[in-house]
Amino acid sequence: MSVRETPQIDSAAGKLGVLLPGLGAVSTTFIAGVEMIRKGLTPPIGSLSQMSRIRLGKRTENRNPLIREFVPLAGLDQLVFGGWDIYEDNCYEAALKAGVLSPEHRETVRPLLESIAPMKAVFEQRYVQRINGPNVKQGKNKRELAEALIQDIADFKAANGCDRCVMVWCGSTEIFQKAGDVHSSLEKFEAGLEASDPDIAPSQIYAYAALKSGVPFANGAPNLTVDTPALQELAKLNKLPIAGKDYKSGQTFMKTLLAPGLKARMLGLSGWFSGNILGNRDGEVLDEPANFKTKEDSKLSALDVIFQPKFYPELYKDYFHKVRIEYYPPRGDNKEGWDNIDIFGWMGYPMQIKVNFLCRDSILAAPLVLDLALFMDLANRAGMSGIQEWLSFYFKSPMAAKEIYPEHDIFIQLMKMKNTLRWMKGEEMITHLGLEYYD
Repeated sequence: MSVRETPQIDSAAGKLGVLLPGLGAVSTTFIAGVEMIRKGLTPPIGSLSQMSRIRLGKRTENRNPLIREFVPLAGLDQLVFGGWDIYEDNCYEAALKAGVLSPEHRETVRPLLESIAPMKAVFEQRYVQRINGPNVKQGKNKRELAEALIQDIADFKAANGCDRCVMVWCGSTEIFQKAGDVHSSLEKFEAGLEASDPDIAPSQIYAYAALKSGVPFANGAPNLTVDTPALQELAKLNKLPIAGKDYKSGQTFMKTLLAPGLKARMLGLSGWFSGNILGNRDGEVLDEPANFKTKEDSKLSALDVIFQPKFYPELYKDYFHKVRIEYYPPRGDNKEGWDNIDIFGWMGYPMQIKVNFLCRDSILAAPLVLDLALFMDLANRAGMSGIQEWLSFYFKSPMAAKEIYPEHDIFIQLMKMKNTLRWMKGEEMITHLGLEYYD
């Protein structure tokens, strides 16, 4: 399909299965929140797909519909949830242990949460070293594990009467990994599954199973996963959208708000130190250095792209950037992030910015899961396959075509996303030039 052609978007009618590898704090908070919204007990705060409006045409036209009324998204009443986890807890029990939801909210949605039990997970201890659980698939090789996941998807779809599904990764951060020879082509990847190649991570087996099943895949962790030639080849072959990586939910969200503002004013940067404490399962996993390396790489990537030090060496060439994450069990899911930002202005005079963000990790991530599920389904129905760069807004380390750099400026990301929605419906792109108002 040419980028100039407005796509034909298939109907959103029917049930949409939302498949979640990892039924922990983020997934259970997401499911509980959707059920609360469906019951009319809370507004969908934090969700662009549900609450944001989109300007169409000139400002004088006063056309500002809700996004969910402008493009044909699946309705929240159409969503059905399922997933996998290494622990046997149903979603109510998992939510109880995660400690994110208040007793009042948890009990209000208890019937739905109790009805969702995890399917046995694909898991390899080498990739996530600090946790382990009994609810794990067995197979003679990784191909058998992939085939078991493909069967799970088919069984879930049939049991719940789903017309289509999407998969959104909500599992743990895997150890740091670069693409190897096994990831270089689909043929080599499938041979690697047969040979149980150690470089094929569990998240990649999930992504493979999803794409083989006709299911779009979005990666909410910094894992390599679909950021490989092999799985991108499969996505293109089966005409399916993919997106990632790593939900932009907390501290990096703040960075992509602040850094564009500093650059817009041409203020210099000497250093940016970021510290975090959190105590949930994610914190425990990231306490392992090999897993932290994956998260660190994701969290460090944004500033260089935003500041473009090669173009502005006087301002950004040698700034110091460090990220630390500490596991602190008493804090639970309520993460605290500190940022110390050393900047300089006119004639080089130094200044400082201090940010102390006491956030709730899963509360920030849950609406991102919702939006990604709905927008990935929309992209699929519009025939948009491969990397969905227009969804970079949601990710710390967004995927992009290999010949270009990823965009990290959140305001440019938002403009790109809304212009893509306008394009999908044949509306004029918004450039914000505005000179015609003054002719």
